[in-house]
Amino acid sequence: MARLHPPSGLQGRCNLSIGEELLHEGQHFVTRDRTTTEGSNTAEGTRAGYVTLVGRPNAGKSTLLNHLVGEHLSIVTAKAQTTWQRVTGMLSTGNDQMIFLDTPGLLEVRDLLQRTMLGAALEALAEADIIILVVDATTRPSSRETVSTLTALKENAAPLHVALNKVDIADKEAIRAWENWVDTELVGSVYRLSSLTGEGVDTLLVGVRADLPVGPFLYPEQDIASDPVRFFVAELVRETIFELYQQEIPYSTFCQVEEFREGQDPVYIQVQIFVERQSQKGILIGKKGRAIRELGELARTKVEHFLDERVYLDLWVKPLKAWRKNRAYLSQLGFRLPEDDESSVP
Repeated sequence: MARLHPPSGLQGRCNLSIGEELLHEGQHFVTRDRTTTEGSNTAEGTRAGYVTLVGRPNAGKSTLLNHLVGEHLSIVTAKAQTTWQRVTGMLSTGNDQMIFLDTPGLLEVRDLLQRTMLGAALEALAEADIIILVVDATTRPSSRETVSTLTALKENAAPLHVALNKVDIADKEAIRAWENWVDTELVGSVYRLSSLTGEGVDTLLVGVRADLPVGPFLYPEQDIASDPVRFFVAELVRETIFELYQQEIPYSTFCQVEEFREGQDPVYIQVQIFVERQSQKGILIGKKGRAIRELGELARTKVEHFLDERVYLDLWVKPLKAWRKNRAYLSQLGFRLPEDDESSVP
């Protein structure tokens, strides 16, 4: 289990809720509990770099990140487009440090939120020292998928590693079709793997480490994430909503931690759940509050496991009309907005 330690300065993203003051509670970062030092981040010959995971929605990028760093940092569900903001996970072994950037899937945008998601993926690509293209090998190459992927990759010269994911359930013809596509369209190393079972992931890791640029560690070697604990708590609540609800509810909700009181047992955490319509609030609360209690119990179990502490999870639901299309709301909720969009509500 990861340990939580106070930050040395406010590095990383702090998602503040609307009108909230910056508090130290919940602004810790996630670190490993090390009793021995595997390497020195100032030693001669160290290597460090940003490794961006990119691909279509539901390709398995988040599952791969979690397996690589050994912690449940990115939320994972069976539904597509679960990742809305980039998530940073770190792995420091010996003299090597890899900073993995999990990104929203490459998709055709339909609203302002999806524009911010695509922008986050492209921004992470621009920062990459190494790129891992994650492909769902249970599918076949299609013109829509391949064109969007090639467009995203065409202006980046970083070393490319192509992870053909889900080979444990993919048929051989589909795998070969993707290998042929890579041979024809891209220049990079190809790996057959399963981010769920771990098959082939170590081989990918060896290839990535070989391409790391020489340089000092960019983060303390015990760190495994640059986002504050508040971010991960809110994401675990959102993950639970994705698991419990169908259709539009999961895609119309966003969660933020409003209050985080440490130093008490149990830790008190208040999470605001924003929805787009009043009717959605009623669905989340349910008859006599049954639905919100079920959501709270399931999410609390996840948060307690993540924090390794007892938690009192206090959930509130608030309508925020059409927040996915509203520039002001998205900005207040912590999303980085495209500067050239004119279709959104001012």
